[in-house]
Amino acid sequence: MDKTSGTVGGNGRVATAERPDQIRNVVLAGHSGSGKTTLVEAMALTTGTVNRAGRVEDGTSLSDYDEIEHRQHRSVQLSVVPLAWAGMKINLLDTPGYADFVGELRAGLRAADAALFVISAAEGAEGVSGATRALWEECAAVGMPRAIVLTHLDTARADFDEMTETCRTVLGGGASENILPLHLPVYGPKSADGHRPVTGLIELLPNCVVDYSSGERVETEPSPEQRDMLEEARNRLIEGIIAESEDETLMERYLEGEEIELATLVADLERAVARGSFHPVLFGAPAPEGAKQGLGTVELLDLIIGGFPTPSEHVVSAVTAADGNTRRQLDCDPDGALAAEVIRTASDPYVGRVSLVRVFSGTLRADDTVHVCGHGLEERGHESHDVDERVGAVSTPFGKGQRPLGQAIAGDIAYVTKLSRAETGDTLSGTDKPLLIEPWQMPDPLLPIAITAHSKADEDKLSQSLARLAAEDPAVRLEHNAHTHQLVLWCLGEAHRDVALERLRTRFGVQVDVVDHRVALRETFAGKANGRGRHVKQSGGHGQYAVCEIEVEPLPGGSGIEFVDKVVGGVVPRQFIPSVEKGVRAQAARGVAAGYPLVDVRVTLFDGKAHSVDSSDAAFQTAGALALREAAAGAGIALLEPIAEVWVVVSDDYVGPVLSDLSGRRGRVLGTEPHGAGRTRIHAEVPELELSRYAIDLRSLSHGTGDFTRSYTRHESMPGQLAAALREQAKKQS
Repeated sequence: MDKTSGTVGGNGRVATAERPDQIRNVVLAGHSGSGKTTLVEAMALTTGTVNRAGRVEDGTSLSDYDEIEHRQHRSVQLSVVPLAWAGMKINLLDTPGYADFVGELRAGLRAADAALFVISAAEGAEGVSGATRALWEECAAVGMPRAIVLTHLDTARADFDEMTETCRTVLGGGASENILPLHLPVYGPKSADGHRPVTGLIELLPNCVVDYSSGERVETEPSPEQRDMLEEARNRLIEGIIAESEDETLMERYLEGEEIELATLVADLERAVARGSFHPVLFGAPAPEGAKQGLGTVELLDLIIGGFPTPSEHVVSAVTAADGNTRRQLDCDPDGALAAEVIRTASDPYVGRVSLVRVFSGTLRADDTVHVCGHGLEERGHESHDVDERVGAVSTPFGKGQRPLGQAIAGDIAYVTKLSRAETGDTLSGTDKPLLIEPWQMPDPLLPIAITAHSKADEDKLSQSLARLAAEDPAVRLEHNAHTHQLVLWCLGEAHRDVALERLRTRFGVQVDVVDHRVALRETFAGKANGRGRHVKQSGGHGQYAVCEIEVEPLPGGSGIEFVDKVVGGVVPRQFIPSVEKGVRAQAARGVAAGYPLVDVRVTLFDGKAHSVDSSDAAFQTAGALALREAAAGAGIALLEPIAEVWVVVSDDYVGPVLSDLSGRRGRVLGTEPHGAGRTRIHAEVPELELSRYAIDLRSLSHGTGDFTRSYTRHESMPGQLAAALREQAKKQS
């Protein structure tokens, strides 16, 4: 293969494929700042997709995706960059590295067939974060092939050998011999600030040096000094490859001193990588001054083509929509039944909704009519739907715009327009054979943001705009809280919140105000109390007359409001007793002390007075409410707060700080248990008042390794000092 340029297929420089085995779908994973986007641009330069200035033919950059990304200086959404190399099409899925956008990362994992873990060598052991390790284990659980790419090798603190050992120890679970480098960096003279420019690499298996110091890629023989460095690493690599080989005679031949053919080693390496049992370490760097290729990217592209699996090896199953039970495995056949999945949704001001789609089976063509099946996430603001829609244009990403494809075959990734009902996670299939692909697991948003429309004009557009926001981002959950009457936007973190609000403002033209999130508190009586309600008015004509006397006593939690009639002698006419109950319940809903609903009490009506002319339904409703308020004034009112059951999963290194933090939140730790290798699961009960920012604080405490789930269990009395403060605050607000 020509190592100086990529083979371009299709329309101009747009990569295309005619068969699934000509496609490789690769997701780039790594935390923010690891160098994923820079690596993509270096690979794009090597394949000829962009010029030396990093621009495609239309003058835009590959990273020109979203105006919000530029304002926030962070990647916030999944992007796809198709490259052509050696007659193959490589779809690179560049994912956000920030934890708040893990939903985009999971979408990339679903669409990809292999993963490149991009790790900054400048960060040392911190570069392999707990979140990176958790993601590595997640990929291992499903057998996804993985390779490691080290970046930022030219910085003063970077050490290739040390970083490789860290990856072996942290990701390999010890002294793993299936995480080994394929090549070593060659450095130029150190600069005054301590930086060491990478000028080339030593390829271990071919036993050669690739030099970029002249601006061109030149293969040379290693020097005597380089041979000494090469020998040990090469032998270790060969032993690692042979250990994974299916040929059991190779190890014996190698130990007897036989030189194993290069072609045999390369073939065994590629097979081991494809089945996910060997994980090579490579490095990537921007092109040296004047060079036409990113440094190390030729070797990386060759590994992707030769070692990563084709889409046909990515097994995905679907459920037939007819009965919802029959499962079938999808064959990656362009002539088979259509089955595709929406992995990202965006809104374009000119063409409307744009869907990024991974085709698993069949061929998706422009102007086809397809069946759109929504999986149903009503609790997050997503409606279930089974509708037929006509596909608009089918295109491939190309810089900031798209280039027409006409069709997308099984295994490919493409943009589709005019699917007005399709949302992220939905399945597209043939109208004659509807299918449903089980959606990937989305993270649960646990940061509540209460919002209100800024103006009447914003209020008119808010509902529709929130629905469009939820369609684009399934990690968002919308809640209309029936208890606090607030509109709550649940997000994954502060950055996720900022992006959601910015999208509402800039993309959908809706301005919202963030207000304090309220927790659904309750009130109850601390002991028995009596109250008398007297409502007497004379204003000419029929007046208003009603008197009722009640006794209120507390009940066990969860009892609600119980109303008992013990009136004797007809002092309160029978037709007005329901009116008293209605007034009591209305006042209980409004609260009697701090404005929170009253619960768990028994209200007994035992006496009263009526007037033959002036008594009425409205008068007795008012009297019932007054009686309850008077009873509350003479009794102790306890505030009840909701208690959440919390399960926290965290790295063993941070169990102590997390337990201490839970105690500081008035939490009760109920137990701990191991949860896989190096992780602990903590069970606790915590007041929901203390959990509003826990999604942010836990991430900080655990260095990104922790996550948690929460669920409501019950209401219970809050401490007196805190309750008094809340009652005082309620008085000031009223």
